[in-house]
Amino acid sequence: MPYCARKHQLEQSLVYHAYNRSNARVAVFHSDGDYHYFIRLLKEYAKRFGSKVYHWVVMPNHYHLLMELEKPENISKLMAGLNRTYTCYYHRNYATAGFLWQGRFKLQPVQKEEYLTACGRYIERNPVKANIVSEAKSYPYSSAQFYCLGGKDELTQKNPLFDGFGRNEIERQVAYTEFLRNFDSEQELSFDNLEQPVGSKEFVRRLILENGRYLPKRRGRPRSGIVL
Repeated sequence: MPYCARKHQLEQSLVYHAYNRSNARVAVFHSDGDYHYFIRLLKEYAKRFGSKVYHWVVMPNHYHLLMELEKPENISKLMAGLNRTYTCYYHRNYATAGFLWQGRFKLQPVQKEEYLTACGRYIERNPVKANIVSEAKSYPYSSAQFYCLGGKDELTQKNPLFDGFGRNEIERQVAYTEFLRNFDSEQELSFDNLEQPVGSKEFVRRLILENGRYLPKRRGRPRSGIVL
């Protein structure tokens, strides 16, 4: 198979689980206005860099995103812009200064066909694991309400596998709500380790670690990083 075809095929299978946490784990989202501003920023940056956000959650001191990008190499620009702009907003509104986020964001490649929905469940269950809500669909700052209740947030792009949950929208919402409840604790461990890709051996083999980011392997030898 020609190189360009292989690269395109990998990019069609590649989504990214992105995560960042506040410096010292202190709360950086205090009000509805803070959450809504960050979500609005996320929508703007996702559009700017050609990203589809399938699943997401914004917690008091961290956030998770599951995204697919037209050009995976743009992921650093998207995340840096998002974090920088929210930092400026936060300092302006709360009269603070200094680092808001705990170093660079973490980024985990996920194989779309096999693990997209499982990673989405891991993300949307964060408020339940933190004992903020008893059910994921009750938390207002995540994509769970989009899938469980049909809520429209102007950010979430429908997971392409979601239609397989039922014959109509109501069936899908009910089945997905149950899916969130019946989580696989062993499977969720793989999404805790954000340093490692999640996918088949072939999927991982076709990635390259360059400048601290896993990207689709390009032709020839990389300038830096480790070939898997």
